[in-house]
Amino acid sequence: MEKFPLKGSREIAAEGNSYITAYQSVLKKSNGHTVAKGDITCTQDHPLATSSLTKESNGIAATTSLSVGDNDDDDMIDITPHSSPGEAGESSNFNYKRHTSADSDMDGEREQHYSRSHHHAPTHSAFGDTLDSGMAFYGGSDAHDDIPGIGQYDDFHTIDWQRDIARDRMRHRYIIKKRQDSLWDMLKGAHDAWSGWLCVLFVGIAAGFVAGMIDIGASWMSDLKHGICPQAFWFNREQCCWPTKQSVFEEGNCSTWKTWPEIMGMDRNGTGAYIMSYFWFIIWALFFAALSASLVRMFAPYACGSGIPEIKTILSGFIIRGYLGKWTLLIKSVGLILSVAAGLTLGKEGPMVHIASCIGNIFSHMFPKYGRNEAKKREILSAAAAAGVSVAFGAPIGGVLFSLEEVSYYFPLKTLWRSFFCALIAAFVLRSLTPFGNEHSVLFFVEYNKPWIFFELIPFVLLGIMGGVIGTIFIKANLWWCRYRKFSKLGQYPVFEVLVVTLVTGILCFPNPFTRMNMNELIFLLFSQCSPGDITNPLCDYKRMNITNGATSSIEVTEPGAGVYHAIILLLLAFVFKLALAVFTFGMKVPAGLFIPSLLLGSIMGRIVGIGVERFAYSYPHIWLITGECDNGKNLITPGLYAMVGAAATLGGVTRMTVSLVVIMFELTGGVGYIVPLMAAAMASKWVGDALGRQGIYDAHIALNGYPFLDSKEEFAHTTLAADVMQPKRNETLNVITQDSMTVDDVETLLKETEHNGYPVVVSKQSQYLVGFVLRRDLNLALVNAKRLIEGIAGTSIVLFTSTAPIQNLGPPPLKLKKILDMAPITVTDQTPMETVVDMFRKLGLRQTLVTHNGRLLGVITKKDVLRHVKQMDNEDPNTVLFN
Repeated sequence: MEKFPLKGSREIAAEGNSYITAYQSVLKKSNGHTVAKGDITCTQDHPLATSSLTKESNGIAATTSLSVGDNDDDDMIDITPHSSPGEAGESSNFNYKRHTSADSDMDGEREQHYSRSHHHAPTHSAFGDTLDSGMAFYGGSDAHDDIPGIGQYDDFHTIDWQRDIARDRMRHRYIIKKRQDSLWDMLKGAHDAWSGWLCVLFVGIAAGFVAGMIDIGASWMSDLKHGICPQAFWFNREQCCWPTKQSVFEEGNCSTWKTWPEIMGMDRNGTGAYIMSYFWFIIWALFFAALSASLVRMFAPYACGSGIPEIKTILSGFIIRGYLGKWTLLIKSVGLILSVAAGLTLGKEGPMVHIASCIGNIFSHMFPKYGRNEAKKREILSAAAAAGVSVAFGAPIGGVLFSLEEVSYYFPLKTLWRSFFCALIAAFVLRSLTPFGNEHSVLFFVEYNKPWIFFELIPFVLLGIMGGVIGTIFIKANLWWCRYRKFSKLGQYPVFEVLVVTLVTGILCFPNPFTRMNMNELIFLLFSQCSPGDITNPLCDYKRMNITNGATSSIEVTEPGAGVYHAIILLLLAFVFKLALAVFTFGMKVPAGLFIPSLLLGSIMGRIVGIGVERFAYSYPHIWLITGECDNGKNLITPGLYAMVGAAATLGGVTRMTVSLVVIMFELTGGVGYIVPLMAAAMASKWVGDALGRQGIYDAHIALNGYPFLDSKEEFAHTTLAADVMQPKRNETLNVITQDSMTVDDVETLLKETEHNGYPVVVSKQSQYLVGFVLRRDLNLALVNAKRLIEGIAGTSIVLFTSTAPIQNLGPPPLKLKKILDMAPITVTDQTPMETVVDMFRKLGLRQTLVTHNGRLLGVITKKDVLRHVKQMDNEDPNTVLFN
């Protein structure tokens, strides 16, 4: 049977980190007679140390009631609430104080730091997400009780989807039955029905508001590197120069905006002013980057990076406590503004998914239906992820599809509707704040609508191929650098690394006017169409002339001038610099996304290709591919369209998105008429990328960090059987618990000598026919409570998982634990193909399955076993799967 190492338990025990866990009321049914009451104080060490139970902590006590009967067959420790509403009257009131999942999620970052030297995961602060994992639902024993489940998921453990869904069904059936009792119960039932919609409403409003503040703050602080608006220092450059409609390349026609040389008493232009501007540009960038990295390191280590790989892992059913907490939300929001303002090659769109998920996690705790059930909570988190993309780009439909295609693991139809509603509300709130400074809610609105020519599909597909190649190069280079950072001394100096990369970025980017500007402005510039009067943009330095075509008509021919060729050279340098800088930037200890850098690289590539195609079409108008297309002067080549297609191709090559990518792109630009070119480029990019490397950037970082993620998009094509994967192997001993022949001492010895997360319960050692499955945590709680509350329980007491009363003897009374036994565990036979087993783990969200042969128990297959086996079959290192 697979062992589950209790990672970090010794270090945590040494630090004295403890969590208060209240236990369910300890009930004994016996003809309705209650003969004893007692107080109990239960404290558990850090959730990773599941077998460590202490007696007292901080003087916090939980009061519970105990009913004892002498002859009832079901006398036992009952640490679950009543599963039947009819038993509600038999339970007593229960007062408790515990460390709830809300506390641990939102305050986990403030726990003591600990290291995990035996694995490769980032050594961040300890964090966790407690959860009620009992089969019975909370609140079932009395209308006024708020009884939590008995079990909790440990940090870095997977959840049991089937158990959580079953708990929610039991809770729902109880509410439906009680709804007919009174008007108050009917109102509570109605509240339960619409609480999901109310929760995603709050999430959408908060996500839109936070995104608007981030957009406004990042824009203002980015322009702060260049100068300030003395009349209103809170205005960015665009707002300060709004009356003059100043271009990004113009410096002289905006008297209200003061550059730093002017603030220092120098002229706006000249060598001295250039050097002074260069100096202040780098100083501000270093200050912003150092502040961002320091905040992340000191207050919220999990606020770094994009967050999408971890969000995907969490939505697949993995517990990462504190990753979606309030400190992570605050530091990620502030740090994102600072890192974007520093001019680093990163974007704020990916981290917005993490920020929105933090908001979803926090609001879910306002509704116990979601806050206390991890499987239900993931419905809210999926909707929040959709809202994150919606506010990042102003693309609500693309956000829903992104959550469905790329992020979410479990996405039922009800979640689709709520995600759509959440993304709609978030986009509406963002539109109300108008952070983009125009009447549009999209980031890069394009004003051209000229139809594309059929022969242009050839360069569009070529752009897709180039995007797939560039994406693969970036992924491989970034993974190489991240591995080097992880296993070298560089990883011990995260702030120093950020400062070095920021310094190099500032030195390389300032001399080039294209890289000096904000990346969003550059992308918008590359997407835009040149107008005849635009003389400030070097990309629009065209010589225009009319040529007569026949006797009655003439067409306009444009010839690129020297400014265009100079701009192409600068764009090629920008492409090389930005690609190299993005490799070293993504993965640093600052909030950093990949959407904007990928779009920028692709738009540079696409604009250059578009200029080349435009020149080719006008130089050779009589080639059969384009004959007649350009004769009337209407169907002209649009280089901005190529920039848009190239951006989509490169982003697809990096992330391997398809459907959601196309929708995001046409929502991002408003270019609905260009869906076919975007689709052609996206598919070509994905095909080329998959041919050169299986994983996108997010899946690659999931594998790098060793997260237990079973990708539902991959196929398992091997011919192994369940018997080849199960633990223990055929010649090894299987650790089990018998239903009626083990004593309390035997069970405690088993718990001390093994570290499994659960134990199969069988008929006997000789006849190992399966009875059920019991979790380690539930077993620990039952034993501790029984010794404190049941008079006469000793080490020699028989532990029973049956309802049959044993023959009376002179020994101590037995301890019956049938109510903590899962009597319907998922089982497979030893001859079941592993392809079927893997599908069961993916689609049912299993934590483990039991392997039998002719009804006899042979072993257990855990999710970790499946992941290791998949790694072995793919000739990869199975030890990279680090967690339970």
